[in-house]
Amino acid sequence: MRFGYNVNVCMTKMYKEIGIMLITILLWLLFGALVGWLAGIIMKSKGSLLRNIILGIVGSIVGGFIASLLGFGSLDAGFSFNIVNVLISIGGACLLIFLARLLNFTK
Repeated sequence: MRFGYNVNVCMTKMYKEIGIMLITILLWLLFGALVGWLAGIIMKSKGSLLRNIILGIVGSIVGGFIASLLGFGSLDAGFSFNIVNVLISIGGACLLIFLARLLNFTK
């Protein structure tokens, strides 16, 4: 009897961790779409939802890396939704759009 109880507790914890992981992935996708969309508006760029999500996520990484180099950010801070992180992410996505235009990848 005791063995079955431990297995159920472990499975419940595992399902909870999987749920948290899926919610985190969904939040990253939504955040990426928002940041990519806002950067596209600022830079007057047209793109699909998938492009906006990718641009937003990669722009968030680029913006966070640059902010950490400049001393007002941290790459190991985790996911936190505040206005500073949104602005850093939008700046990184705008930088990516600007660089793509310089390399003539998009208009």
